[in-house]
Amino acid sequence: MSKSELKTRKILIGVSGSIAAYKCCTLVSALVKDEFDVQVVTTKSAKNFVGNSTFEGLTGKRVFDDVYEPGRQMDHIHLVRESDLFIIYPATANTINRLASGLAEDSIGALALANAYNIPLWVAPAMNSQMLLHPATQDSLDRLKKWGTELLFGNEGALACGEFGIGRLIEPEEVLLRINSFYEGKQL
Repeated sequence: MSKSELKTRKILIGVSGSIAAYKCCTLVSALVKDEFDVQVVTTKSAKNFVGNSTFEGLTGKRVFDDVYEPGRQMDHIHLVRESDLFIIYPATANTINRLASGLAEDSIGALALANAYNIPLWVAPAMNSQMLLHPATQDSLDRLKKWGTELLFGNEGALACGEFGIGRLIEPEEVLLRINSFYEGKQL
């Protein structure tokens, strides 16, 4: 597959409010460099970690972060219909639990419901080990997996809270490899 063929590939990247959100900048930058068409979607809490101007500078596109913004009320429908893949990177416990409950109060939830698994949904958890192991989060991950979500877990390691354990965000380079494998397997 040539880079010119990849240029038509459209990916939605959902960013939720995690200290690991900074890693999404590396992923988005690499995707744009590889000529993917990237649209970033954020929760309001994501802006506490990475501002919209960073993603807008990387992609050349306005971030979709408010389903109620005048003129953008139908973006959750149009964006998902125009895309090949929806990746939530990073996905907090809050975002995961909301997705599994079918809540659409933010841009990521609205896109997930509008998608109805017409395109693949990949979720990359990022949180403290105890939050990841909590029964509510585990039940939500099980439900998302049952619905067809691909879960992208990182390796054990140092966490932002100073502890060592599971819950680390999968590295951007690993996600990029999976994305390239996904597109290599697609019929163009």
